[in-house]
Amino acid sequence: MTLSIIIVNYNVRYFLEQALHSVYTAIEQLDAEVFVVDNASIDDSVKVVKSKFPQATLIENKENVGFAVANNQAIKLSKGKYVLLLNPDTLVEENTFAKCIQFMEDNPDAGALGVKMIDGSGKFLPESKRGFPSPMVAFCKTFGLSKVFSKSKIFNKYHLGYLDENQTWEIDVLAGAFMFMRKATIDKVGLLDESFFMYGEDIDLSYRIQKGGYKNFYFPETTIIHYKGESTKKGNLNYVKTFYKAMIIFAKKHFTGPLAGLFIVFLNLAIYFRAGLTIFKNVFNKLHYTIFDALIIFLGIYLIKDFWANYFYQDSSYFNSSLMKLNAPLYTCLWIVSLFFNGAYDKPFELKRLVRGIFVGLLIIAGVYGFLNVSYRSSRAIILLTTVWSLFFTILYRYIRYFIKYKSLNILSGDNTNVIIVGSLEESSKVKQVLTDAYAQKSITGIVTIDGHNENENVLDKIDNLAEVVQIFNITEIIFCAKDISSQQIISWMTSLGSNIDYKILPQESLSIIGSSSKENPGELYTIDVRFNVADTVAKRNKRILDLVVCLLILILFPIFLVLVNNKRGLLSNWFKVLINSASWVGYNEANTENLPKLKPGILANTISFKEGILNHKSKYQLNFIYAKDYSVYRDVGLLYNGLSYLGN
Repeated sequence: MTLSIIIVNYNVRYFLEQALHSVYTAIEQLDAEVFVVDNASIDDSVKVVKSKFPQATLIENKENVGFAVANNQAIKLSKGKYVLLLNPDTLVEENTFAKCIQFMEDNPDAGALGVKMIDGSGKFLPESKRGFPSPMVAFCKTFGLSKVFSKSKIFNKYHLGYLDENQTWEIDVLAGAFMFMRKATIDKVGLLDESFFMYGEDIDLSYRIQKGGYKNFYFPETTIIHYKGESTKKGNLNYVKTFYKAMIIFAKKHFTGPLAGLFIVFLNLAIYFRAGLTIFKNVFNKLHYTIFDALIIFLGIYLIKDFWANYFYQDSSYFNSSLMKLNAPLYTCLWIVSLFFNGAYDKPFELKRLVRGIFVGLLIIAGVYGFLNVSYRSSRAIILLTTVWSLFFTILYRYIRYFIKYKSLNILSGDNTNVIIVGSLEESSKVKQVLTDAYAQKSITGIVTIDGHNENENVLDKIDNLAEVVQIFNITEIIFCAKDISSQQIISWMTSLGSNIDYKILPQESLSIIGSSSKENPGELYTIDVRFNVADTVAKRNKRILDLVVCLLILILFPIFLVLVNNKRGLLSNWFKVLINSASWVGYNEANTENLPKLKPGILANTISFKEGILNHKSKYQLNFIYAKDYSVYRDVGLLYNGLSYLGN
C-alpha cells in the first residue's frame, strides 16, 4: 500500500465531512487507506463517518486521549509506505497526495514534508514552515518581534518569514495539521511522544526526524485549506496555557544545561504574559464600542461643562468638582446601560437602536436627576447638550470604523455583504434553502456557473470571469458548491482573490455551509440541522435582564430568600457573581458543551428538576442541547421556581 491517511477528530463533524470528501477524491487513483480516530465526540461525528464513509477504518475512543495517542493508535495499524497526519478541519486539492508522493520519491533523503496552507480567508498560514523554538526564537515570538519584523532572519526564525512561501525549502518543523512522512522514518525515530496531549508533538517529532538523519521539507507545489480555530481555539486562555506547557515539555526533553533552566523559567513567564494579553484582547474586541461610547460621553460632559460655564455663566469655575466625580460617571453608566438594553451593540448595526438608547438614557437620567440632592444637580443644559454630543459622535465613530473596514459609508445595510454563489443552479438552490432554514440573512447578488450560459436571470457570468464579477458587483462573500467546483479551483480562487472576501463552501452531499474567515475564531456554520435560540442576541439580552431582575428581587426580599434558600452564605456569593456577569442564575449542566453556544456558568443547572443520579452523561448533554435549541426566558423562570432553595449552592 502506498499511503495511509490518519485523521484525529474531536467534535468538528461538519469540517470532518468536508475533509473526508476531499481526501477520497484525492486518493481515487492511489492505493491508499483512511483512518478516522474519534476522541469521544458528542456531535454525531461517528455516525457521519459510519453512514457516509463506511470504507474508512474508524477507531472510536471512549474518552479524549489527545492528539499524539490517537495518531499512534492508527499509525500502529497502518500499512502504507507513507503516512499522513491530517487535521479534520482541512480541505486538500485533488492532486495533493500524488504530488507529495512524487516529491518523496524524487528526494530519498526527505523524511517528511509539509505543504503550503491557507486559512479560510485565503491567507497564507505562516506555520506552514517553522524553525525550532530556541530561547531566542521563543522570546521573539512571545513578545511579538516576529510579527513586527516578519521578514527578518534574526527576529522571525519561528515562522521563517525570510523564506519565500512559494519556493521549496528544507525546514526544521512541520505543522501537525499536515505531516506527510515515510513509514520507514517513523519506524526509525519512533511514534509521537504521548506526553504531549496537544501541541508540541509535531515539533518534537520533526526534531527527532532530523536527529534520525532525515530532512524536513516545506513543499508549496500544492496548497490545502486549514480552518484554524476549529481543531484549535486560539483565542482563549486554555490554548495559551496548553501551548506553552507543551513547549516546556519539549525544552525539558531536548535542552540541557543552565540555558535549559532559564528557558523553562522564561516559558512559564510567557504563559502569564500571553494570558494577560489574551484577556485584554478578548475584552477589548468584545467591548470596544462600549469603551469608546463611554469615553465619548464622559469627554462630552467634561468639555460641555467648561463651555457652558464660560458661555452661560461667564465663570469658568462655576461648577464644583462633584460634577466630574459623581454626575459624569453616573450619567455615563446610565447611558451605556441604556444603549446595551436597547440593542445598540447588537449586530447588524441599526441606527434606530442607537438613537433609542441615547434618548431612553436621557429619560432615565432626567428621572435620576430629580432624586439627587440639590447640591449635586448640575445644569440640565449639560445633560441636553451631552445628549446631542453623544448622539453625533457615537454615530460618527461607527461610520469611521465601518469605512475603514469596508471602504463604504453604507453602514445601514448591515454587514454590507454582497454574496454570490459559485456552482450549478441545482446546488445554488440548495445553498439558498440552507441559508433560509438557518435564518441567515444574506443578500444573494447572483450565481456564477461553470460556463455562464443559462437563461436564468440570476446567472451573472461564468467562473472564468469570477474576478471581474467580484469587482463589478463589489462582492464581499463567495459560497462555493464543492459538488461543481474542484478543491483545486476553490483554493486557487481564494488565493488569487485575497483575504478581503469571506469564503464558504457547501460540501458534496451536504446540507451545511461552512467557512472560517479568521484563524483566531471558530468558523461559521449554516445548517438546517439546528438553530439555537439561546445564541440569539435578543435572547442573550433577555437572559441577562432576567438575571438582574432576580438579583433585584433578592435584594428587596432578602429576609424571605434567607428563609427559602438552604445555603445562606452561598446565596450572597452567587448573587454577587450574577450581578457582575461572571455567572447566570440558570445554565448548562456539567455535561460537555463544546458544540453548544457559550453561556455563563449556571448557579442552577437545567437538570434541577431531575433527581440526582437518574441521568447519564448522554442524557445530560441532550438536555443541554434542548435547552440551547428551545431556550426562552419562561423556561429559566420555571427552573428558578423549581430550584429556589438551591440558589445558594
